[in-house]
Amino acid sequence: MTKFLYIVDYYAPSSHSDGGLLNVIAENDDDCFDLIVDWDNEQWTEQYGKLRENVIKASRFALQNEEPSRVVETFTV
Repeated sequence: MTKFLYIVDYYAPSSHSDGGLLNVIAENDDDCFDLIVDWDNEQWTEQYGKLRENVIKASRFALQNEEPSRVVETFTV
């Protein structure tokens, strides 16, 4: 199955960050969303409606090689 690299806007209000970007390797939107929720440890559940929208709108790129699904890297501002 083809996997994609998603570049997802991520907003999690905190005293040290206003959010950022997540790079996620996933099979589809649902897989991407679930991986982020697992990574987040369900800490920002009130933001998950917006997160789902951001996953759907995210830039995605088909991968040439087989890679495990995971959150690859995060960038915060």
